[in-house]
Amino acid sequence: MRKPRLHRRVHTIATATAAALATFAVPSCTAASDEARAPAAPSSSTTAAGPAEAAPTPPAPTPAPTQSYRLSTAPRTIPAVQEHVPARGPGWKPAPEARVVVAQGDAAALSDEAKMLAGELGLTYGDSAAPRAGDVELSLEGAGKPESYTLTVKDGTVRIKGPDEAGVFYGTRTLKQAVKSAGSAPEGTVNDAPAKPQRGLNLDIARKHFTPDWIEDRLREMADLKLNQLGLHFSDDQAFRIQSDSHPEIVSNPHLTKAQVRQITALASRLHITVVPEIDSPGHLGAVLRAHPDLQLRDVQGRAVKGAVDISNPASAKLIDDLLREYRPLFPGGAWHLGADEYQALVYRDPQASFPQLARAAQQRYGPSARVQDLATGWLNDRADVVRPSGKALKAWNDGFFAGGVTSAAKDIQVEYWTGKEIGARPPLEYLREGRKLVNLNDEYLYYVLGEPNQFTYPTGRRIYEEWNPLVLRGTTPVPASYGNQILGGRLAIWADLAGAQTQAQVADGIRLPLAALSQKVWDSRAPQLPWSGFQALADRL
Repeated sequence: MRKPRLHRRVHTIATATAAALATFAVPSCTAASDEARAPAAPSSSTTAAGPAEAAPTPPAPTPAPTQSYRLSTAPRTIPAVQEHVPARGPGWKPAPEARVVVAQGDAAALSDEAKMLAGELGLTYGDSAAPRAGDVELSLEGAGKPESYTLTVKDGTVRIKGPDEAGVFYGTRTLKQAVKSAGSAPEGTVNDAPAKPQRGLNLDIARKHFTPDWIEDRLREMADLKLNQLGLHFSDDQAFRIQSDSHPEIVSNPHLTKAQVRQITALASRLHITVVPEIDSPGHLGAVLRAHPDLQLRDVQGRAVKGAVDISNPASAKLIDDLLREYRPLFPGGAWHLGADEYQALVYRDPQASFPQLARAAQQRYGPSARVQDLATGWLNDRADVVRPSGKALKAWNDGFFAGGVTSAAKDIQVEYWTGKEIGARPPLEYLREGRKLVNLNDEYLYYVLGEPNQFTYPTGRRIYEEWNPLVLRGTTPVPASYGNQILGGRLAIWADLAGAQTQAQVADGIRLPLAALSQKVWDSRAPQLPWSGFQALADRL
């Protein structure tokens, strides 16, 4: 009778061993799982108890393993997104069969954005095809703040929508950066919009010639940072840098041809960047005056005043208005800069005595109590009248707005606030209390002056990132936050005072981090979440 007992013992051990092995064969849950899986119960086996015992219970089936995901985190981008609603899922990454498609009816508006994104991510452009798993779909949809967008990653598909083309485009920039920084876009929804409507770079091409290729590279860099304005200062004492048909005698070499300018503005338009031209007057016109010395301003002693035209001479106004009318259609964007800064007649101790011809003209136009500053204000308003019919927003430097005169600058001219050091430059609050709208180009933080003359030092990304915001208009002190809505944004400004101090490549490298820091501070008014070290590392990676 031993043989049967031995048989039963061996059978029982074998059954238990098989059950244990079955338990270990079930994949264990990862740390990202929502709940741990219970081990499988071992199988029952027949015993020698005989037929009086109940029938054995069949083993419980082992459930198939399911994958679970951690709650997603916001994509790492510059500027950082305003809001990310997290979700659980695998996210999205480019795949060979994936496409960028445009919602039906939106192809005319969004095909450029779709084709650009497809090229950047190595995808196919799908025109108005219905989206399928793995695709990116762009659409114009819903009302919302200008330049806002929603980016949703769900079910293996990305959907980017916005109320305007610029918003959808900025959604594609977020997707591009997310893939570049982490290899994929996280599951969930981004809701994003800029804090300020004007965000950009100011470029002095008058003192230093920058090639079209260099300018176009900066436009692409700006677009990825969601910046939307390029100021182009192309006339100054040193040179006049754009081809002119009405006055070819004033043009310097080298210069941009009109065809090159059209190529630049066309690319800017595709990248949702407005090119803002500036013909600075009535000062900073030395290049024009070399061809028209008869228009040079001279003091009572007959000495020429550097860069200044005689604003009492009608021929001065005619020449500048010829140029304004010529270049208006060349720059189709919606803004124009009139200059108006540093008119040297006004730095004299007694402008009325030093420039009797200006004093007489002011009194003839505005009455016996008028002064030279009123004539300068009238010059600004007259130039504004020439440009205004084009519908462009008008801008002028803050030291071209004077207090205490019998006339004042037109209320629709935006104040480009750069300094508190020049004659006529008042504290920012005086402009704000007048109800004027300001753009921040604070020379303490945002002036990149080649060669660092006149105590200028090259701005650093860290200082902008940690200390500056759009409320800091002059020096290091912010204006009250209650004026925030009157401050339209800010631009980093490159000035080529010592043109040979840096090459184009050195300038591009020098502004890279300051421009990235500026983009963060004008896109989101809140304090940045990343420390500078993290922001710099992200900028290097992107």
